[in-house]
Amino acid sequence: MTAPFNWGLLGTARISGAILTAMSLSARGVVLGVASRDAARARAYAAEKGLARAYGGYEAMLADRDIHIVYNPLPNSLHAEWSIKALEAGKHVLCEKPFALSVAEVDAVFAAARRADRVAAEAFMYRHHPRLLKVKEMLDSGAIGAPRLLRAAFSIKLNRPADVRWDPRLGGGALWDLGCYPVSLARYLFGAPKRVQGWQVPAPSGVDETFAATLEFSGQRLAQFDCSYRLAYRSQAEIVGEAGVIRLERAFQPSQPQARLVLQRGEQEEVLELDNPSMYWLEIEDLHDAILTGAPPRITPADTRGHIETIAQLMESARFTPPPARPAA
Repeated sequence: MTAPFNWGLLGTARISGAILTAMSLSARGVVLGVASRDAARARAYAAEKGLARAYGGYEAMLADRDIHIVYNPLPNSLHAEWSIKALEAGKHVLCEKPFALSVAEVDAVFAAARRADRVAAEAFMYRHHPRLLKVKEMLDSGAIGAPRLLRAAFSIKLNRPADVRWDPRLGGGALWDLGCYPVSLARYLFGAPKRVQGWQVPAPSGVDETFAATLEFSGQRLAQFDCSYRLAYRSQAEIVGEAGVIRLERAFQPSQPQARLVLQRGEQEEVLELDNPSMYWLEIEDLHDAILTGAPPRITPADTRGHIETIAQLMESARFTPPPARPAA
């Protein structure tokens, strides 16, 4: 394909702004239009962002033959449904994390992609950044000796009571929204876990407002993480080996100016200076490459399936974790 790929935004979610900004860096893509169930909202968004087309309904955008790629940032419970509809309409799909809410949904989306001969990929933007690629390279080269422990945290203060992330019917909760990042990082670095255990603090709506977990891997490796909507902001990870430590500050927003990659051996610390391209631009170009070359995207279908499988296992383990015993009176 020589002309730029035309992208369509499925909804007007906040995160779409990051895609619009990153698309301005691409020579191979342009956002042509936006769809909303509220036609007036779509028109207002298109006018604000300088988009050529506005669609009063998601189906209207999927029917437009000029749209080649659909970006799906809808609430989590709608990811699988509308990704499948987009694929069946002949569009490629970049779907926000989490890709789906069950392994069965993941399988259904990728089955639709195979039938349509289209590419579907999960939008884990941080995994494309040079800092994350460097961490994997360092572990594989033995920079910290045998890695034994990964610790990570991702928390924000979510103070908007009407936010869709508080709604269990829409796939809300801290684990699906924030904990998915440490889960994906652990699987990227350590592979599939042998055993998982999770603990949750439920919000009044029923979703988990705080979640903590331990994952056991082969090779005597452990990962521990927490995520929360109630704790102060944190986005950090460290990998501890027998000969050193790798620390990631702003681990899940590596394009931010405050992000750092630190290698510690003994009492010596080294800050590794790397290129800092837009991680959203990198994931856009990765999808373009996959479409044009036939190679799998960086976040492969197997990555996505395993990632969702582990989250589902964590949710199940937390559901059946008995509450702590009360002290005797």
